[in-house]
Amino acid sequence: MKKLILTFAIALVSVLGFSQEENGVTLTVTVENAKNNNGTMLVGLHTEENFMKGAGVDNQMSKIVDGKATVTFKNVKPGEYAIMVLHDENDNKKMDFEDNGMPKESYGMSNNPRSFGPPLYADAKFEVSGADIEMSIRF
Repeated sequence: MKKLILTFAIALVSVLGFSQEENGVTLTVTVENAKNNNGTMLVGLHTEENFMKGAGVDNQMSKIVDGKATVTFKNVKPGEYAIMVLHDENDNKKMDFEDNGMPKESYGMSNNPRSFGPPLYADAKFEVSGADIEMSIRF
């Protein structure tokens, strides 16, 4: 009987120890104006160090329904970030370009900046502090 109680106590302590949630912000990103429902929406959470240099610190993907896609980043630590979004219409997991270098697929960033050149971190950055964030990105 003692072994059963001891085993139950150890199991309970283990479960409770691993069930601790990390503290962080929930960041919900909605893209509202995809031109079609083809492919998937790729959404990356970036720091200044990895912005425009590949994968972000967290990456999500979503199906597109009626031109809209939503992803959620959980337990985002306080700091400065930028969101980059790509409508990957052909599901090849990368941005495709025309022969002249212009993107074939739609893309966007946090803060919805309008620029006529490569995206800049300074235009897309935002601060994560203590409150959950919901943001909308448009192409």
